[in-house]
Amino acid sequence: MLFRTSITIAALLSAGAATAQAHEDSKGADASRFLSQPLVTSIYTADPSAHVFNGKIYVYPSHDVPTETPDDDLGNQYAMHDVRVLRMDRIGGPVTVGPVALDLKQVPWASKQMWAPDAAYKNGTYYLYFPARDKTKDKNGLGAFRIGVATSKNPMGPFKAEPKPIPGSFSIDQAVFTDTDGKTYMYFGGIWGGQLQRWAKGTYDPNGSDTDLMQDDKPALSGKVVRMNADMKSFAEKPRDAVILGEDGQPVKGGDHDKRFFEASWMFKRGGTYYYTYSTGDTHFLNYATGTSPYGPFKFRGHFLLPVQGWTTHHSIIENAGKWWLFYADTQLSNKNHLRNAKVTELSFNPDGSIKTINPFVK
Repeated sequence: MLFRTSITIAALLSAGAATAQAHEDSKGADASRFLSQPLVTSIYTADPSAHVFNGKIYVYPSHDVPTETPDDDLGNQYAMHDVRVLRMDRIGGPVTVGPVALDLKQVPWASKQMWAPDAAYKNGTYYLYFPARDKTKDKNGLGAFRIGVATSKNPMGPFKAEPKPIPGSFSIDQAVFTDTDGKTYMYFGGIWGGQLQRWAKGTYDPNGSDTDLMQDDKPALSGKVVRMNADMKSFAEKPRDAVILGEDGQPVKGGDHDKRFFEASWMFKRGGTYYYTYSTGDTHFLNYATGTSPYGPFKFRGHFLLPVQGWTTHHSIIENAGKWWLFYADTQLSNKNHLRNAKVTELSFNPDGSIKTINPFVK
């Protein structure tokens, strides 16, 4: 989701070739050069969180809006302020764009930037989760990101927001996963503008780093995982680290930008294996790691989506009609990092459970 004006030489060397090729492929390209086409073109949509409710597919994306704010490290160019839900009966079928499901001005505690949402269903109620900045002020005059929740009896909304954010919540990019035993977990976090690095010591530092911790030789910052209470509006415990382990069995290092977590957690379960998926941010990959518990640790397995056109992507994965599907976004229509369009393509697995790598461009 975020843009950084400069990255380390190591990151450039490790990912620059793949990213440069992807961007070169997209220059002046017509629609036939892209693997998939936008789900809708009437509005800009990104960070698509897809779910199957009552046999229909609902996608909860960010609603990108035009702004003259230049790209920066804090993501100020991402000025989303409401949520609109997409609905389809099947992959490839017509897509309905819903009305505004929730607007920032309807959230008492929030000040700006209603970023990537997610949704869940339990006992007749639909839950919409979203990050937004609160009304505090840090050294940049901006609020701290918290995670809010809103409810509705209709998956398209409208949703009514709780008056306060989820107690103990912070950062961005929450994704909610309900296991086969009925327990529900939230995965969340994002570094740089997502502020995860400001929570490295357990409490929020309003004057902390605007990017990562710059500790390349130490374990990378981890995304968070926490079990939800039955009310789906609160945490049942203190959030834990969702640790990603390298081939050596040790936590991935902060300097390994091809592997370490940046943002965009998404969990799914296939067979008895938990797939923890995420974005690497400044190296533009979607990665996955697997484990035997929803808490992890998770063993790094590889990339499953190569760099898209645009700065990075944020995704979701669902099973529907006997197939697995990857929802993601790029800038095919706008050529601007902050104006994206959600897409979908089939996700395939090898016999050993590994995910086949997807190239978002047609070769």
